[in-house]
Amino acid sequence: MAQKETNGSNGEHTTRPPPTPSPLRFSKFFQANLRILVTGGAGFIGSHLVDKLMENEKHEVIVADNFFTGSKDNLKKWIGHPRFELIRHDVTQPLLVEVDQIYHLACPASPIFYKHNPVKTIKTNVIGTLNMLGLAKRVGARILLTSTSEVYGDPLEHPQTEAYWGNVNPIGVRSCYDEGKRVAETLMFDYHRQHGIEIRIARIFNTYGPRMNIDDGRVVSNFIAQAVRGEPLTVQKPGTQTRSFCYVADMVCLPLHL
Repeated sequence: MAQKETNGSNGEHTTRPPPTPSPLRFSKFFQANLRILVTGGAGFIGSHLVDKLMENEKHEVIVADNFFTGSKDNLKKWIGHPRFELIRHDVTQPLLVEVDQIYHLACPASPIFYKHNPVKTIKTNVIGTLNMLGLAKRVGARILLTSTSEVYGDPLEHPQTEAYWGNVNPIGVRSCYDEGKRVAETLMFDYHRQHGIEIRIARIFNTYGPRMNIDDGRVVSNFIAQAVRGEPLTVQKPGTQTRSFCYVADMVCLPLHL
């Protein structure tokens, strides 16, 4: 914006033009880097997403993780890289960074982990999502929430469409995760409607692949663990259950196109 100055000799106002922008602004080959925050980026899916983001040499990636279920080993190839930063941080506490995009993955997703500390789980889903939305509002960033098929609870229809609202027990042992993710989705849409935040939500089903915890209690890892131990494969009500599975390398391509 042009600024007015007062001429000391005659008191008249003159207009000073704004400073000339950098010549790079007008270069057709110039493209600014994206600074991207990945919460829970040391986890199973998060670390694979970081790998995918770091493949683009124009991205700067910041990972925030409290290492409750994640591990630095999942990110060891990037530690020390000039475009990568790792912060030990719990998303239930505010985080002040300047970013263009936020991928909010932070939350234990395995029943073994989220049942271990259900209060912490729902705080991560609710307070953590509030903090990330507050950050997105402050810096004008786009935010993606990784939600879950658990928002459908014990569904009464198969397969589930996005129009189906689910069948959830709000006081069950899994509700810290189920209801937490449902509230997180509510917050996302309320911030979008009230504050115009650009949002994305991905409801993830069963994901498998490298870096998954062998003892996380999920179907694929259970089968692998039983096979490695020489135990018979066990399922409840054989022939009656259905699952949707996605390989992790395919999974992390989805958020990049939303």
